[in-house]
Amino acid sequence: MPLVYPIIIRHGFRRLVERCYSIDFRQSLTTLCLFFLLSLFTSIIINVLLPILLIKISPTTLQSTSSSLSLFTSSHIFFPAGVTSLQCTSQKTHELQAHNPQQESFNKERKYTKDQAKQKNVSSDLRQEAETALHLALRLITENKFEKARKVFDHALTLDPYNSEILVEYGQFLEYHHKDLIHADSLYTRALVKQPTNPRALELKKRTLPLVEEIDQKHFTLVDNLLQELYRIPDTNPYLRRAKRDAYYLHIYHSNAIEGNTLNLRETRHIVETRMAIGGKSLIEQQEVLGLDLALQYVNCTLVNRLGSIKLEDIFEIHRRVLGFVDPVQAGQLRQHQVYVGSFIPPAAHEVAAYLDDFLIWLNSLEDTRDLHAIELAALAHYKFVYIHPFIDGNGRTGRLLMNLILMRSGFPPVIIKKSERLIYYSHLDQANDGDVRPLIRFIAKCTERTLSEFIHQSQPTRSTGQELSLTDDDDNDDERNIDDDDDGMSLIDERVIMVE
Repeated sequence: MPLVYPIIIRHGFRRLVERCYSIDFRQSLTTLCLFFLLSLFTSIIINVLLPILLIKISPTTLQSTSSSLSLFTSSHIFFPAGVTSLQCTSQKTHELQAHNPQQESFNKERKYTKDQAKQKNVSSDLRQEAETALHLALRLITENKFEKARKVFDHALTLDPYNSEILVEYGQFLEYHHKDLIHADSLYTRALVKQPTNPRALELKKRTLPLVEEIDQKHFTLVDNLLQELYRIPDTNPYLRRAKRDAYYLHIYHSNAIEGNTLNLRETRHIVETRMAIGGKSLIEQQEVLGLDLALQYVNCTLVNRLGSIKLEDIFEIHRRVLGFVDPVQAGQLRQHQVYVGSFIPPAAHEVAAYLDDFLIWLNSLEDTRDLHAIELAALAHYKFVYIHPFIDGNGRTGRLLMNLILMRSGFPPVIIKKSERLIYYSHLDQANDGDVRPLIRFIAKCTERTLSEFIHQSQPTRSTGQELSLTDDDDNDDERNIDDDDDGMSLIDERVIMVE
């Protein structure tokens, strides 16, 4: 009898376990199957469908998305600003960008200034010597030896051009002892480009910026008054027509001479008028004259009076004419290789197309350019274009033609940058690369003022008819005075006269 209870208990417990097991097992098996199917479905989506969807995303969609994000960044790229690009930070994105330069260009902020992080570092010895020179200059100021102090400041900046303390101290010296507010403001800007959080430079810049802007606006007003005075001179004035005719040849001569062309003004005019080669002279240099002549005719006869925006094809057509006689293969074609302009490195070849697209969007955008004076717009467009450096050769000549196209559409005559001003012109471009484009704008404004003054001066009937427009170097004055004044081929010349309507 005692053995009966364990047997009954074991038997009942086993039946109970079997019953529970059958119920729980079926439920657990169902749950396990559902979980397995869900895991399989998720794996298929992640590993198969998602990559296919990512591949099908077009570059246009990516570009429009990048453009919408760029609205949150600053559009003023010529002055110190904490502009950062919006980039994906995932490791997978960086791996994709490493194999896809085009995708990387969409996420990269297109700047128009040198990368300060890539500037050549100044050695510790030069930096120490520059700081010693700075202390010496400050001591000379206390001794009222201002001229010597200025020379020592210049020496210190030569040793360490981007030293913020030297730039700030030198700017204050020029502001208070030489009353050179514009130069001082430029030095403060350079200091902020190198060290955007410099408190002294920020404070000084905040004070000088409105004063400098007022000076610039007064100069623009002066230029506008000269333009109105020029408009009061009838277009039938023979002296003004002659001045405009001469300006055409001077533009070709100086624009080519800036790039190293050795032909003088007389030879340049002879080639344009006769289309005949000059013996003993470089054939390539003579072809450069013919190319710039055709480009000027295209700008003057086609683009100036055409309504609408400036298009990419317009720039290509200008370049085709500029370089067509010299290198017809590369004429009108974007460069495919990295180029170097002295110490400046333009954008990589695969970025040029994107840079040009952004440039034309900015140039034709009323919202971005409506507050700019015509001279400001022309100078900024010229700088942005030569910064991009989209072609293997002919960028400077094409950029100056583009600048004059913008000026002429605003009613200004085309300006001439003289051969003797080449070093000043290049130094202003370097300053723009370093973050301050205003010296270049002021330079173009002075060239515009000079051109207007020369036209007004040459249109006076009391002046000798033997005079020519004096926008040239001293060593070419004899060529100007001896240009033949006969009327042979005047119909051909009149077609090339850049008229100010």
